[in-house]
Amino acid sequence: MVFSSMSFLCVFFPVVFLLYYLIPSMRAKNVLLIISSLLFYAYGEPVYVLLMLGSASLNYLYGLWVERAKRRKPVLVLAVCTNFLILGIFKYADMLIGTCNGLTGAQFPLLKVSLPIGISFFTFQALSYVIDVYRGQVKAQKNYGNMLLYISFFPQLIAGPIVKYHDIEQQISNRTPHLEETAAGFRRFIIGLSKKILLSNTAALAADAVFAAELSQVNILSAWIGAVSYLFQIYFDFSGYSDMAIGLGHMFGFTFQENFNYPYISCSIQEFWRRWHISLSTWFKEYLYIPLGGNRKGLVRTYVNKVIVFFCTGLWHGADWTFVVWGLYHGFFLILEGLLPVKKLPRVLGHLYTMLAVCTGFVIFRADTLSQGFAMIGKMFTGISFGPEEMSFALQQLNPLLVLTLVVCVIASCPVRRLRSRMPERSRGAVDCFFQPGSYVCTIVLLVLCMLSLSGGTYNPFIYFRF
Repeated sequence: MVFSSMSFLCVFFPVVFLLYYLIPSMRAKNVLLIISSLLFYAYGEPVYVLLMLGSASLNYLYGLWVERAKRRKPVLVLAVCTNFLILGIFKYADMLIGTCNGLTGAQFPLLKVSLPIGISFFTFQALSYVIDVYRGQVKAQKNYGNMLLYISFFPQLIAGPIVKYHDIEQQISNRTPHLEETAAGFRRFIIGLSKKILLSNTAALAADAVFAAELSQVNILSAWIGAVSYLFQIYFDFSGYSDMAIGLGHMFGFTFQENFNYPYISCSIQEFWRRWHISLSTWFKEYLYIPLGGNRKGLVRTYVNKVIVFFCTGLWHGADWTFVVWGLYHGFFLILEGLLPVKKLPRVLGHLYTMLAVCTGFVIFRADTLSQGFAMIGKMFTGISFGPEEMSFALQQLNPLLVLTLVVCVIASCPVRRLRSRMPERSRGAVDCFFQPGSYVCTIVLLVLCMLSLSGGTYNPFIYFRF
């Protein structure tokens, strides 16, 4: 995305925030947020803002239609097919054509349509609205502006979390932001920005270098440096954006569901998916897994349903077979955990198993091709070669800044605040300075560090912008 983070921090957000609190009526506030959201999206995607408007309009009409229709199911099927057709054309058409060409030797031309930012997020939000209306969980929204605000609200528009309509239906037209909530939202935004700028971007330097290197340069040490760096890069990139979106939501009076709950402390893959990208996993649970029958139709059907869900989870992330294999990989481990007593392992062994599986899976997720992903995994476990070239490359990545960053990443991946109660009294002060309401000085320091880093030109786009 071409959007400048410095422009957002210094111009766009302060202006919108100031106007929002100067405007008295809720209706006018919503109009301001709609206009601001459309300008925000159009800054990076001038043409595709029309696509987002079209998606919002179609699903607004589908919601009215499905509520009034005598035969509601055909309308729902049509709405689902329409949304997936749009998503398929813009995101998956070239993947399917390329796969067909590779399997058959045909020469069908690729469409080469650029991917609209955040199309998977706003499409799934729109679908959740229509399905909720079909199920009778919510009434169809009669006010088009409210529907458009739900789809386009800029904090979570391009990289989530996926907000389900029934979670914020009341907040769209009735919310009262408070000073304390606004201050907490500001702090949450800065923490998220710091995760991205100070932790994720630093880890990305090593991960990008390893995955861009010739395979002959990579040994077991550099392969693990790249894998672990990417493990933390993607977590702090995505959880950082979610923190920013949730924080901005609080500042405008919205309460979004949490998207991460310390996934790297998990002791099974099942627990990992209860803590990782919660908005996506709950979306698939509510709108796919349970409608397929969930675990109510026998063991074999349960496993089939899980495979379908994780095939779709992988495919949702990107139009490449690396993502599909990554999704199926996690589905395999969930089935394995249903067959073996993984949950009975000692907590330390369960945690080691989970992190090994997650870290290895993210290598496939990060790789440009499946062959590169499997080759890198091979290096992680069999690349026992310590020649001068391999060791020189590994040590170039393992610099003091990366080591310090990874240490901070490990600490920040743990629920330190929850551990406070177990600490000696004399040790609690160091934790409190980061978590008590009076710690906003620390937040300002983090903001200054982030702005200095951004001004130095070290910003990288969020990973999930391309999903």
